[in-house]
Amino acid sequence: MVKKKQLVVCGGGSSAHTLIPFLKDSDFEVSIFTSKPEKWHHTIELQYQSPDGKVLQTFSGPLKKASDNAAEIIPDADYIVFCMPVHKYRIGLEEIAPYINRNKTVFLGTMYGQGGWNWMVDEIKNKYSYDNIVTFAFGLIPWIARTIEYGKIGVTYGCKAANYAACYPKSYFKQIDEEFFENICNKWFGKGAVEQSENFLSLTLSVDNQIIHTSRCFGLYKVCGRYWQNKADVPMFYRDYDDVSADLLADLDYDYTKIREEIKERYPQKDFRYMLDYLALERFSYQSHNTDIKESFINSQTLVAIGTPVVQNKEGLWEIDKNYRFFMDDIYFGNCIAKWIAEQLKIEVPTIDAILRWAQMVREERIIDGAGRLMVDNKDLSAPYKSGVPCYYGFKNIEDIVD
Repeated sequence: MVKKKQLVVCGGGSSAHTLIPFLKDSDFEVSIFTSKPEKWHHTIELQYQSPDGKVLQTFSGPLKKASDNAAEIIPDADYIVFCMPVHKYRIGLEEIAPYINRNKTVFLGTMYGQGGWNWMVDEIKNKYSYDNIVTFAFGLIPWIARTIEYGKIGVTYGCKAANYAACYPKSYFKQIDEEFFENICNKWFGKGAVEQSENFLSLTLSVDNQIIHTSRCFGLYKVCGRYWQNKADVPMFYRDYDDVSADLLADLDYDYTKIREEIKERYPQKDFRYMLDYLALERFSYQSHNTDIKESFINSQTLVAIGTPVVQNKEGLWEIDKNYRFFMDDIYFGNCIAKWIAEQLKIEVPTIDAILRWAQMVREERIIDGAGRLMVDNKDLSAPYKSGVPCYYGFKNIEDIVD
C-alpha cells in the first residue's frame, strides 16, 4: 500500500471547509493548523447548493488531526496550504517557518495569490535558509465558498470554469496539478482546470477582490454616506449593485490597466497573459459573455445572497466594518501595492488615490499624503505585517518585483 502524503491546511477560512472534503480519496491525509482545534470535527461536510439554497450534493472528507501547535503538525507536511485572509499570511508563515521539514521537498501554497505570496515565502526561505520549498498560489479562489458551521460544515455554489496558478520552480507545475489542483475542482465538477501562469506578479495585480471590494465599498459611501440608521437599510453587496459602483470599478480597473500595460511594455519578453482587465478575467474564469460590469454582478446567481459587512457603532448606527478583510486584505495588500508600483512607474492613478484617501478617513490612519504619495515611513503602513508594500521586503524598484 502506497503511503499517503501529508497535507496541512493552515487557517480555518471558508475555503478550508471546501478543500478538506474535496481531498477525500486523494493521495493526501489532511490535517489542519488552527487557533481553534477544539472546534474541528473528524469529518468535514460540504454542501453543494444551488443559488436558492437547494442542496444538490453532499461531500465529506476526514480530518486526521487539528492542532494549534506548529511543532506538532508541520514537520510531517509534504504540502502546506493556506486558507486564511491575505493580511494574515506573513504572520502565519512566521509561525510555521521554524518547523518545515528540511529533508524533503515541501510544497507551500495558498488558495489565493493576491498580495505578493512569493515575496512572503521568499522572506522565510531566506530567513531560515530553506532550499527545498516549492512555492505555489492560485490566481483566483477556485470556488465560491462559505461556512455553515465552523469546523464542521461548509457550502459551495460550484467552482470557476477555469483558473490559473503560478509556482516556483516552474518545473513543478505538472506535479502540483496532478497531485493537488485536479483533485479539488475538475475531479468533482468536470471543470476548473488550472493553467500555468509564468509569474506571480499577475496574481499580485489580479483585478479580482482588490478592485471589486474596495470600489463597491467606496461606491456605497458616495451614495449612502458613512452610516445607516437601520441594518435593514444597508444595500446588499452585489444584488443592489449600482451604476456608481460600476463606474468606480471601471475607473479603478483603468488605473490597474495603466500599470499592467506599462509593465508589459517594459518587459516584452515576459509572459503576462493572465494580467487581465476585470471583464476579461471574469469571462476567463466563468466562461461568460458579460460585457457590462453592473450586469456581471446583479445577474450572478452565486453572489446575490452576499450582504455588506457592517457593524453597529456606539451611537447605534450601522457602518462598513473597517476591520473586515475588504480593508485589511484589499487596501493594505491590494491597492497599496498597486499604488507603490504606480509610483515606481511614474503613473497617475487617481481612483486608487481617491480610495486610499477614503480608506484612511474610515480607518483614522495615514496612508497617502496631500501630494498623493504613499506614506511608507508612517507606522499605519509600516507596522510589522500591516501592509504588503514591496519596499517592506527590501525591494527598491520595479525590477526587484518582476519575477
